[in-house]
Amino acid sequence: MTKASNHVNPNSEIIIQPEYKEFLQEVKQRIKSSQAKAALAVNKSLIQLYWGIGKLIAEKQEEQSWGKNVIEQLSHDLKIEFPDMSGFSPRNLWDTRRFYLFYSSPIWRQLVAGNTPDHYALKAANQKESPKDQSLIFLRQLVAEIPWGHHLLILNKISDPMEALFYIRQTIEHNWSRNMLTFHIEQKLFSRQGMGMSNFKETLSTSQAIIAEQMLKDPYNFSFLTLEPKVQELDLEKQLTEHITRFLLELGKGFAYIGRQYPLKVGEKEYWIDLLFYHIRLRCFVVIDLKVTPFEPEHAGKMNFYLSAVDDLLKTDADQASIGIVLCKSKGAVEVEYALRGISKPIGVSEFVLTEALPDELKSNFPTVEEFEQEINRL
Repeated sequence: MTKASNHVNPNSEIIIQPEYKEFLQEVKQRIKSSQAKAALAVNKSLIQLYWGIGKLIAEKQEEQSWGKNVIEQLSHDLKIEFPDMSGFSPRNLWDTRRFYLFYSSPIWRQLVAGNTPDHYALKAANQKESPKDQSLIFLRQLVAEIPWGHHLLILNKISDPMEALFYIRQTIEHNWSRNMLTFHIEQKLFSRQGMGMSNFKETLSTSQAIIAEQMLKDPYNFSFLTLEPKVQELDLEKQLTEHITRFLLELGKGFAYIGRQYPLKVGEKEYWIDLLFYHIRLRCFVVIDLKVTPFEPEHAGKMNFYLSAVDDLLKTDADQASIGIVLCKSKGAVEVEYALRGISKPIGVSEFVLTEALPDELKSNFPTVEEFEQEINRL
């Protein structure tokens, strides 16, 4: 007991003061920020190193007609010279070559040309670089923003530079982990992003419309509501209760969940919104109406009604106009175009899919779209 008492903090009165707790939190935050900046700087340096090594390997193999044996020898020599450094295995050296060749193709310079952020363009201009070199400078700085493991994932799964550029920018903007990047690639986010039909350009400001169109996917993938073959013993009810977390992930960053079957009292009657969210970047409510049937024109009219009610009952002066998304089993382009024409409220229409094609013996384990709607309304 005496030994323990010798370790009592003599400043115990200080550590319980609110001012000290706030001070400690600020110091901790600065340390974490410094650590993050240091880690980012190390990553940028590593990516630039790999770019340079890959460039040297590719050029020397071209000049000297060296085969694969040079990589084995280079790996051996580098490991002797730098025993404390990792990343010099033959496989990783081949990956640096592949990395450089993928990003140094003329297609990449065309993609980033004319779309270079001002601070990169200014830096390149001060160095009196040609427009071609400016694009290369921006490209090298851009790829250095994400970790090497992310690049390997992109190199192994993506061949289209435009698609790769999309995932690089999304990773930077949303600070995706490698697992999150894997998830979005496997869910084909690039091909689904901004593919829904809407009247956003006609009903929102230019900046709002751009974000809203990027937010809208087609189709939305709800396959997480089914039982995977490897886990078919799992209880279906458990998967449905986990629905919200996965649904938010499918919707994308920026959505804050408010409620299911959200009540709205209009006049003497009460109506219920299937799903209500708030979008942080758009600063507006997002109403989602789920339909298990093909799109019908009256769906747009019903959504227009909901948006008018939400704008009157929930929206404040700090909020932008509410946005509606009709999720349906299927849609016809002409019907959607006609239904949205002349409507002043911003509405998007997209399809959803519940599952990929499955063996007949497994189909009985999965919910139908009608059961899905019932569960959404019940939870």
